[in-house]
Amino acid sequence: MSGAGKNLAVVIMAAGLGKRMKSDLPKVLVPLAGKPLLEYVLDTAKTLTPAEIVVIVGHGREKVIERFGAEKITFVTQAPLLGTGHAVAQTESELAGFDGSVLVLSGDAPLITEETLKSLIAHHTSGEATITMLTCDLEDPGSYGRIVRKDGDVIAIVEMKDATDEQKTIREINSGIYLFEKSFLFRALAMIDNDNAQNEYYLTDLVALAVQEGRKVSGIGTENPFEVMGANTMEDLQILLTAVQG
Repeated sequence: MSGAGKNLAVVIMAAGLGKRMKSDLPKVLVPLAGKPLLEYVLDTAKTLTPAEIVVIVGHGREKVIERFGAEKITFVTQAPLLGTGHAVAQTESELAGFDGSVLVLSGDAPLITEETLKSLIAHHTSGEATITMLTCDLEDPGSYGRIVRKDGDVIAIVEMKDATDEQKTIREINSGIYLFEKSFLFRALAMIDNDNAQNEYYLTDLVALAVQEGRKVSGIGTENPFEVMGANTMEDLQILLTAVQG
């Protein structure tokens, strides 16, 4: 099993349009307390001293690359934008020579901490999991995907619109932050389809694949909901700013 350092690669999803931000900037360049959202995520990723950091860019990629081009990171382009699974699949050639665990982060979720990510890695390693996801219990889970467990392990992520009345009462949600064994990740990404309402390829579909193969899917929670909160609107940004200024 893999840990941090040379056995870890970090992939940051930063291709989103950010239409609801009502900004001319790509979403990950929108400032929070004077610093672009992506800079927070990159700074935290670097504390793990990974072998590789790959940033997936799309909308406004020239501006993102211009802003962070001096960093020791690799950029790959997702075009068109066909979902989270499609995004991560774009990194396969860049990670061809890497063997270990792949940490997937969101470029618009700036408050994730080094401590939480190290806990995620340790939980993944000690549990010998194929996938470990960061979860969070919310008072109001809203439209988030619900985590379904059996005997402590994750057996499914159920989207709210597909959830039964009983599943809707689950408060543990999927944060969109994952750790995958590379040996499983790209093989599994090649197996998922886009047979859904959005015609997109989703990382969440890998959970079902892993469970079908009898692999261990684990989840570890953070008690701080701000760590997993993405900035999708200016209102979200204001909430995150309050958290930063604490």
